[in-house]
Amino acid sequence: MSPRRSQTGGRVDRTRTIRFTFDGRPFTGHAGDTLASALLANGVTLFGRSFKYHRPRGVLTAGVDEPNALVTVLHGEVREPNIPATMLEIYDGLTVVSQNRFPTLAFDFGAANQLGGKLLGAGFYYKTFMGPVFGPLKGTRFWMFCEYFIRRAAGLGRAGIARDPARYERMNAFCDVLVVGSGPAGLVAAKATADNGARVILAELEPKFGGSANWSDETIDGMAAAEWASTMVRDLKARDNVRLLPRTTVWGYYDDNNMAALERVTDHKSAPGKGEPRHRHWSIWAGSVVLATGAFERPLVFPGNDRPGVMLASAAERYANEFGILPGQKVALFVNNDAAYRAASTLRKAGAEITAIVDARDEISAAAQEIAEGAGGELLRGHAVVATEGGKHVSGIKVQKFDLANGALSGEARHLDADCLLVSGGWSPVIHLASQAGLKPEWNETLQAFLPPKPTQNWVGAGAFNGRFTTAEALAEGVAAGLSAAGSIGRAEYAPEVEAPVLDPHPAPVFEIRAKGKAFVDLQHDVTADDVRLAYKEGFVSVEHLKRYTTLGMATDQGKTSNVPGIAIMADAQGRPISDVGTTRFRPPFAPVSLGALAAERYGEVKPERLTPMHDWHVENGATMYAAGLWHRPAIYGLAGETVEQAYVREAKTTREAAGIVDVSTLGKIAVQGPDAADFLDRVYTNMFSTLAVGKARYGLMLREDGIALDDGTTWRLGNDDFLMTTTTANAGKVMQHLEYLLDVVWPELKVQLTSVTDQWAGAAIAGPKAREILASCVTGTAVDNDTLPFMGIVHGEIAGAPVMICRLSFSGEMAFEVYSGAGHGVHVWEALIEAGKPYGMVCYGLEALGTMRIEKGHVTGAEIDGRTTARDLGLDWMLSKKKPFVGSMMMDREGLADVDRVRLVGVIALDNRPLNGGAHIVEDNEAAPRNSIGHITAVCYSPMLGKYIGLALVKGGKKRHGARAFVSDPLRNRFGPVEIVSNHFFDPEGKRMHG
Repeated sequence: MSPRRSQTGGRVDRTRTIRFTFDGRPFTGHAGDTLASALLANGVTLFGRSFKYHRPRGVLTAGVDEPNALVTVLHGEVREPNIPATMLEIYDGLTVVSQNRFPTLAFDFGAANQLGGKLLGAGFYYKTFMGPVFGPLKGTRFWMFCEYFIRRAAGLGRAGIARDPARYERMNAFCDVLVVGSGPAGLVAAKATADNGARVILAELEPKFGGSANWSDETIDGMAAAEWASTMVRDLKARDNVRLLPRTTVWGYYDDNNMAALERVTDHKSAPGKGEPRHRHWSIWAGSVVLATGAFERPLVFPGNDRPGVMLASAAERYANEFGILPGQKVALFVNNDAAYRAASTLRKAGAEITAIVDARDEISAAAQEIAEGAGGELLRGHAVVATEGGKHVSGIKVQKFDLANGALSGEARHLDADCLLVSGGWSPVIHLASQAGLKPEWNETLQAFLPPKPTQNWVGAGAFNGRFTTAEALAEGVAAGLSAAGSIGRAEYAPEVEAPVLDPHPAPVFEIRAKGKAFVDLQHDVTADDVRLAYKEGFVSVEHLKRYTTLGMATDQGKTSNVPGIAIMADAQGRPISDVGTTRFRPPFAPVSLGALAAERYGEVKPERLTPMHDWHVENGATMYAAGLWHRPAIYGLAGETVEQAYVREAKTTREAAGIVDVSTLGKIAVQGPDAADFLDRVYTNMFSTLAVGKARYGLMLREDGIALDDGTTWRLGNDDFLMTTTTANAGKVMQHLEYLLDVVWPELKVQLTSVTDQWAGAAIAGPKAREILASCVTGTAVDNDTLPFMGIVHGEIAGAPVMICRLSFSGEMAFEVYSGAGHGVHVWEALIEAGKPYGMVCYGLEALGTMRIEKGHVTGAEIDGRTTARDLGLDWMLSKKKPFVGSMMMDREGLADVDRVRLVGVIALDNRPLNGGAHIVEDNEAAPRNSIGHITAVCYSPMLGKYIGLALVKGGKKRHGARAFVSDPLRNRFGPVEIVSNHFFDPEGKRMHG
């Protein structure tokens, strides 16, 4: 038995020994231990190193709010970092390593960061590594140099890359009432609700129901609190209308009382049972919710408050009562409220020596005074701890006279012996779920805490969640909450009675001890009180900005212990009350959620796959497939030994010299029908469509309402009131939504019917000088000569007996024809066209060659229509009708959109004949950093017709720069070099080939 573990007491089973390792060292614990309690029982107090300064850190809490003791659990090659040791139940074979240290936890090179002092203050990475260093590392390149080392040093824990073999499940559940939290308030709320016949789910994040009742020394209904809780749980388990979910964290509150929860099914087992998942993700739809989530004890802010051996008073009380462990032999307390005095009494009874109780207040209640006298040791009212002493563990403290009213210290500091310091700065209700569900929390000056906002969904709070910090108050409110949630009016038959000293739950105002040394606010991210004040001095006055600039509350514990102290210091710096400064909004998840649980059975490629009718043919004939959105399209049809570039150059060159065929089934296709269809298209497109003749097609451009380009495509007039609109593959859904919105909301009076027919048509485009001959050799029922089928004309016929619709239009710049057939005839028609093309040397070509030919012609796609460009930017202003209004016409001439300095579409040629990269910046000076960019490249290829690497780009000045030299700057891919800016129409700018 460990000298720190008592012979009796607590929930652990001393007859069962559990063996585990920490940093390679073997340890033993007992069934029921957490990793934190087991290591404490073995005398381990150093659990990890802090994020920035690599200071030694021990256990601060006993639950989910732990900021310090984060570990990595190893399952063979699988690593799971950032697990709180306080929440990890030990099991035989558990293998754990500490984090944020090298080479060892005891001897960490990173501890040298402590010498950095103020150089590592708030925002140091912005201010230090973006500096104007001269020479080869000047400007942004200095950051590029430093970033590698910063990334290596940053982070908490190291994620693994091995495949996770565990299984995960997801469940949907429906109930009348969901009770979140099973402390005394939650238990009686569940009972009151179940008594009224409601279907109840009770979720508890801990392994055992009962919450604080499991380790409290209070008496409820004449029973010890833990015994009372067990009795209540047995009663609930016996009911058919109650479901109990232990080890289940409700982490998100969404609309319509939809709650997200994570159940840790087998994390406490050496191996899962047959069919058991590791985690189960619950989506719970509740008629009403009882939030009985309790409260977190807050630490105090003073120099040295992060040294191992400093622990929350309630955590020490829990380790003593629940695990039978003493966190220290000589224990001192530093508090600002009566409730913390219970810890002194508990530890005294457990065998610890209480050396002193340091209370920042001058006056305390009679009940607290009585407990202090019984605990022994000095009672120092109106005093504060100004420092902790020791190396990697507390060996003593320094105390000094303290005036709470003005925060001033006076007199000489004196030393007190202590190997453990318990702190308590009051309590913060766990209101995260309520904040997610509605408005901002509200500050309560009396309780010195943020209380939940008024409900905007159907929930009711109970217990410490509402600031009812005594057990008697919590029980009474829990019963009322249960009745309310069940929709019952009246009194419950059950009214539990509590026997316990009544300690004043109201703490002193939140304060900070200003003395020499670092006083930490956020222990996990090493944010000090000085950092908070520095952020304010540098202009970060909003708590949301404070959070992001200092990283206060952004760690895995989400500010559960640091939020209120940090806000109080910011309020003091501003000279404003905390109520005016406010708090950040709590967002899901309440606690970290495994990605495996979120995906559950949907692992692997979870997106739906869209395959064209010819998909199997492409695969069987050597196509390399590429995911274009949800569609799978051929990228190349590579020959043996060919690179991707060699393949697409061959395909594009052959198409321009002879003929090529490409699958265009993925283009969005929307049937626009009805008496007002032509009028509707005039309003949607920037150019006129009501004048389009039946049997003809026209290229069109759509704008968003703000004047930005939305999509382009062709629309075919099949009848007076019957149009077939085609869109780009990527924007098909977006365009459909846009059109439906306009008809439903803007012009509901128009008689127009929209139908998505993308999947009803298979499409093949034949392009090249031999395209007409190939088509003529296999189509029947129509001619395809220039008179019968002029540019943008439409005819109907048959190919190999299958009806087809053919439109002469070109995306490649060659004479080209799009052949549409019913999806069921797609492969049949495709193979007939392939066979007809063989005598002419026709090749199949994929997206790479298609992209090459469109770049050579200067045609735009989604890379240029990127949600920021206008028709003028793209050189499509000739399509802006002056005869009619259209969507976006009122906004397209705004000053900012007509600015001559906007980026405009151009072409670029690599003068060093090296490949270009999409996304690379264009700069005027070869040495200029990307921040001096005049534009960027949108699409690139090797042009077989020019014999050069070319690209399309959006560049300031546009046409004015034609013929000018510039430079490509791509530091991430180390590509720099000269380019010439030219027209985006590289090849056949007059369009003779497609009109021939």
